[in-house]
Amino acid sequence: MLTFAGCLALLAAGYIVYGACIERIFGMNPERPTPACTMPDGVDYVPMPWWRVFLIQFLNIAGLGPVFGAIMGVMYGPAAFLWIVLGTIFGGAVHDYLSGMMSVRNNGASLPELVGRELGKYVKLFMRLFSVMLMVLVGAVFISGPAGLLAGLTPGMGVLVWTVIIFAYYMLATLLPVDKLIGKIYPVFGAALIFMAGGILVSLFINHAPIPELTEGLYNRHPNRDSLHIFPMMFVSIACGAISGFHATQSPMMARCIRNERYGRRCFYGAMVAEGIVALIWAAAGASFFGSVEGLNRFVTDLPATANKAAEVVNLISNTWLGKLGGLLAILGVVAAPITSGDTALRSARLIVADFLHLDQKPIAKRLLISVPIFILTFLTLHMNFDVLWRYFAWSNQTLAVFTLWAVTVYLFRNRRPYIVALLPALFMTCVSSTYLLVAARPEGFGLPYEIALTAGIVVTASLLALFLARTGKRERFGTDDDAR
Repeated sequence: MLTFAGCLALLAAGYIVYGACIERIFGMNPERPTPACTMPDGVDYVPMPWWRVFLIQFLNIAGLGPVFGAIMGVMYGPAAFLWIVLGTIFGGAVHDYLSGMMSVRNNGASLPELVGRELGKYVKLFMRLFSVMLMVLVGAVFISGPAGLLAGLTPGMGVLVWTVIIFAYYMLATLLPVDKLIGKIYPVFGAALIFMAGGILVSLFINHAPIPELTEGLYNRHPNRDSLHIFPMMFVSIACGAISGFHATQSPMMARCIRNERYGRRCFYGAMVAEGIVALIWAAAGASFFGSVEGLNRFVTDLPATANKAAEVVNLISNTWLGKLGGLLAILGVVAAPITSGDTALRSARLIVADFLHLDQKPIAKRLLISVPIFILTFLTLHMNFDVLWRYFAWSNQTLAVFTLWAVTVYLFRNRRPYIVALLPALFMTCVSSTYLLVAARPEGFGLPYEIALTAGIVVTASLLALFLARTGKRERFGTDDDAR
């Protein structure tokens, strides 16, 4: 319990101390007008109060990841707690804040346009395709997961019925002005999500849950430890509770709604810290409910291969600790989280396409022109197996974070800011993603031996660092791009 309480305190302190540091490094200017105030269009550029922006941002990024990912990640042991805290403070929150504020400074530009501006036109083209693909994957994953959970709660309604209902809601959320549906329904979803996390948190203390301590060791406790190594597997499993590239695709939506730059730390850095707290709570619940990490591993291993293992754990914990009514509300909170990420994922895909096609999104006809093909792609993707979808999403998600962090690093360098705060997480996540791609079993990876994959991942990371240092050294000798302007 000491480790858990200490981790909670560190997350809060990280927001106060390191969040303020990152805010100063960026150069927040409360006198500078934001796109919401200079470019209102009543559809995507809509000024909102900071608390509503925070709530929407939090719900956008808090999908299944900080719940399902945290449970599957803590199967590796207490090292998961360390990754959630350090990853959130020094990686995920930095990634979210800086990419979100870069969008604010660039008229709410979508992620591919921001990354392309810093890393070049070829990277921009790749990011456009890659980001839309990831948004479609997220939309499909966050239809399948909630549909399965809701079907379990309503015997008279199967997965297909709930899939249709959720998909129809996603279509409306993609097309309607941001304040008409998303801005109104999110407070309800937010209440469910907060109840879920708060209820489990209280239960951890009431039940004197035997949460493992870091002093027990950081060794790998996963039942398949011979093939699933802590590095990089745990760092990919726990993505949305520590660092997630998906978040940077969502931030531009709120960058178009935030009224003042002073609210950026609350809405971007703060939302990530809040998600880290949710992940920490569920990791602690998973590791203690069954008596130990080993107990969790035995329960998960004994489940049928076709079962949604994380969902089974969530359902059992919620109903046991919170009772039938509390368990129902908790499950609804878990359902609300992915739904409020899936709807904005498809909306984000529309905005990404609109940005690179330069299509005005005020007319509904132009919104439909972009959205209909996205809906068709999402529908086709839904026919893939959920576990396969999740694995592809996990790798794509962290790879996107790599591109975003490198772009942020270059941005800080160009503006003569201490870029080390973005460079270090960029290097770490480069090594994580490249090693995962090489070691992961087919079809999502190359299935190479671990030693070879890890060595190659380190080589890739070192090569990119050398390239960055060479390019920055050249710019320092001949002047930065800003100097040329």
